Amino acid sequence: MSNLKLPELLSPCGNYDSLKAAVFAGADAVYLGGTAFNARINADNFDNESLKKAVDFCHGRGVKLYVTLNTLVYDRRLNEALSFAHYLYGIGVDALIVADGGLSVLLKKYLPDFELHASTQFSSHNSLSSAYLKKLGFKRFVCARELSLRDLKRLCEKSELEVEMFCHGALCASHSGQCLMSSFIGGRSGNRGECAQPCRMSYNGSFPLSLKDLCLASHIKEILSLGVASLKIEGRMKSPSYVYAVTDVYRRLLDEGRNATPKEISSLAAVFSRGGFTDGYFTSDHSNMIGVRSEKDKSKTLQSNVKITDKRLTRPRVIVKRADVAPPASVKPEKPKKTNKINTARFLSADKVYNDGYFDIVYLPLFKFDPSKANGVVMPAVVLDTESSSVRAALEDAYKKGARHVLCGNTGHIALCRDIGYTLHGDYRLNVVNSFSPFKEDFEDIILSPELNLAQIRDVDAPKSVILYGKIPVMLLERRVGAAHLRDRRGASFPVVKEGKRDILINNVPVYMADKLKDVEAAGIQNRHFIFTDESEQEVSAIIEKYKKGLPDSGDFRRIK
Repeated sequence: MSNLKLPELLSPCGNYDSLKAAVFAGADAVYLGGTAFNARINADNFDNESLKKAVDFCHGRGVKLYVTLNTLVYDRRLNEALSFAHYLYGIGVDALIVADGGLSVLLKKYLPDFELHASTQFSSHNSLSSAYLKKLGFKRFVCARELSLRDLKRLCEKSELEVEMFCHGALCASHSGQCLMSSFIGGRSGNRGECAQPCRMSYNGSFPLSLKDLCLASHIKEILSLGVASLKIEGRMKSPSYVYAVTDVYRRLLDEGRNATPKEISSLAAVFSRGGFTDGYFTSDHSNMIGVRSEKDKSKTLQSNVKITDKRLTRPRVIVKRADVAPPASVKPEKPKKTNKINTARFLSADKVYNDGYFDIVYLPLFKFDPSKANGVVMPAVVLDTESSSVRAALEDAYKKGARHVLCGNTGHIALCRDIGYTLHGDYRLNVVNSFSPFKEDFEDIILSPELNLAQIRDVDAPKSVILYGKIPVMLLERRVGAAHLRDRRGASFPVVKEGKRDILINNVPVYMADKLKDVEAAGIQNRHFIFTDESEQEVSAIIEKYKKGLPDSGDFRRIK
């Protein structure tokens, strides 16, 4: 192990006490958030004055400090986000962790030598995604937590960027950046740092979405062989004792090039666990991943005795030299450009397709393409490097059969589909919420984030499309839930559909805007997209007629307000 370069150990800090705990325990770098634009907005976080103090403290002890700007940023707040980034640049923050494509474009324009790391919210899980992010100016990306050892190995071999991976902490049920559940059922967006954690709630009388915390302390030797640049500990909402204890264990394991002992695993569980830990994604064994935090777990945490002492060896001070850069100019989105009106739809399967000429493009899932029913395909939400050859073969086959349009929902899709000759369209999974998205250069049009309201949609200058009908997917699940529906405590039933080896959780009610088309047009929406999942051919026909005539609907539905 002595010949292997150790990855950076990156620890979370929700407040200044956690910062000191991470540094004292031996972190190589820490990450934290300010009072805005960070995905843990309910942590204590750092105001501007305490951020400067934190940078000075870390750099004086040889530790790097990264700041999270890892939420989606609407047009009207881009100037504020840029101004904050300029302040961080000036006080010597080592890098920004960014989740919004449009913001990354502006950061590289106005602060070109500020190091950028792509947040896990970018949903990056393959080497083609790393190549795209490199063109945007990123140096590193945080890969999806759902990758197995085999997938990580392939990714590290092929990636054009540094790879950062999570090694410990809470797991979301959904792929990061692909969860709309909290936003849709509670009005609190996980993409905006306000997640209400609906995955921890009961469904069907149990907890099928509540995962145990990740712990890869028993796999350090395997991880060291991968060549990852950074090992990341989750936990900006956790206590200083937690940060210290977890950092301390991983520091020791990395320095000694070994896996954790049972005693060390027990010490990690004592500070926080949900019925133990899981390595299910890493080992590809998803059978024992469900866990809830019991009273016994809480009691262990209360009884754990963590003494925070400064164990850090003296290291050279981190020195950041940067040019004196003027504050970024005020950026304003242009007025939305009008495009030709076009109606598009996706169907779950060919036997459900109905089109009387209303839809210009009909999409089917890639592996279900039928040239007699559709002229476009929807890319699988996840395409790992170990899956790319089969996906490419399916794309080539569909193209030969007549597919000419493709819905791309990930940065890793773009080069793959363009090389074959498809006309590219951006899917809602790209989370486009502002006018400066780099994807405008790649796609004929882009389906904007379903979280936007009409005013925010109006602000976006892009060849934009909006989902005007359909039950929108709210979670992308790597671990199968084993049920056709998940029913919550209020009786709402969320359908589950299969996509390859993954499950997709669908919202319980559809978006419906047929009787609000004047409002839609006032927001500059020309391209209209429809999602059909469990509707019959007759129901699809009836919905089309209502949109043609602008008729109201009965029953429960969701509005774009």
